[in-house]
Amino acid sequence: MNQIADILKLACEAQQQQVDAVLATVVRTEGSAYRRAGAMMLICEDGRSVGMISGGCLEPHIIKRAFWLTRQGANVQVYQTGDDIEYAENGNVRASVSEEGFDFDRGNDNKGTDNKYDEQDIDLDELNFGLGCNGRVHVLFERLATAIPLLNVISQVRQSQQPVTVATLIRSTIHFNTQNNSNSELQIGVRLNLDNYIKSGKLTAIAANNSDKVISNASSTAIHTVDVLAKYQIFDNSAKYIKVDGEDGTTEWLIQRLQPQIRLLICGAGNDVMPLVTMAKLQDWHVTVVDSRAQYATQRRFPQADRVMVLALDDSDTLLKLSKNAAVALMSHSLSQDRARLGVLLEHANHYKYLGQLGPRYRTERLIEEISTRFANPAILNLGIKKLHYPIGYKLGGDGPEALALGIMAQVNAVVHNQNLSAENSDTHLSNTNFTTLFSTHIDSIETTATSARATINLS
Repeated sequence: MNQIADILKLACEAQQQQVDAVLATVVRTEGSAYRRAGAMMLICEDGRSVGMISGGCLEPHIIKRAFWLTRQGANVQVYQTGDDIEYAENGNVRASVSEEGFDFDRGNDNKGTDNKYDEQDIDLDELNFGLGCNGRVHVLFERLATAIPLLNVISQVRQSQQPVTVATLIRSTIHFNTQNNSNSELQIGVRLNLDNYIKSGKLTAIAANNSDKVISNASSTAIHTVDVLAKYQIFDNSAKYIKVDGEDGTTEWLIQRLQPQIRLLICGAGNDVMPLVTMAKLQDWHVTVVDSRAQYATQRRFPQADRVMVLALDDSDTLLKLSKNAAVALMSHSLSQDRARLGVLLEHANHYKYLGQLGPRYRTERLIEEISTRFANPAILNLGIKKLHYPIGYKLGGDGPEALALGIMAQVNAVVHNQNLSAENSDTHLSNTNFTTLFSTHIDSIETTATSARATINLS
């Protein structure tokens, strides 16, 4: 499973078992960093943990420190991963990691006081983060009770397939953000629903019960801050660090565009589909496998798939419903199935994010020509042909279903995330444009012939 799914599962178990936990979230990176802003890790007090916020370098240290760091509330620590290793006067290695212990509950810098390490508490290997990456990682630590609203929103997004834009306050020099103030509007770790603010103009904080709590007495400073945040455009499943300067002080935010899982629809339930399902689930994609042959489309054959179903060739409505905003891989090894599915999908090119067809190029082009004869205006297929990837997947080398699955995963990832990769690794679009041009010319020729025939009939 993917780390997000694992975190949601462990958080649910911790709540049911009444086990406390800490959520560590990367809120900002500077220089080189293994994980981007938005990466999370959940640490339970009983020793269980899932997720990663680095390449494995910071995790042992953070697991030991998480509960101590959050003893008075949510706060942000900054970790350095440079190659400058300092030494103490006694010759021992001093940590290259810098925990900038700004305690937001008190509003003062605790560096050098109770934020110091006990030399007997942590061994030197874990203190030494001289990794040579030359980066800085800002991590927000918060107890599970505070983090539950975000995790609930992530679950809701996965279920509803509707994205949500969330702004998390990570630092502030404005007095009303002090957590000791019971009348505080905005506290460190508070999360605002920017979509609601843009639509309704209401300042709402995400609450633990899957609802939004309206901040009715928001000050002009708070409103100004959220106005600035709402102007930023966040696309896809991305996150952005934002610093807002105002007359009363400065606030720092992490804005996240929480997106649903990538949906993969595989039309075909042969054995070569199995490694593709496995790899897609490792990426936490939502996977549906369909086939018109009942003996192939069984959950027993694809236990990792989210859904396996028998889909009749003439059930276009269900095919379109399943393929909405999805990546579609046609892999049935059946001309009749591919012809039926491809005909529907080429006609609705704006319906899905990706379309790939397994098999040699000449086979797919023959299918397209056969499909075009069913349409009074075959030019309606042009957009779908331009969008179609065939043969499916990047040519990465290797042989067998696993190599095919790897190429398909790489190509779908590139398309879904708008990565313009070189065509050297794929035949997919080598001549799609040319084929579309030839196809259009072929259609024009057919129409010209038909017009001539009608003229001859009229003359006779």
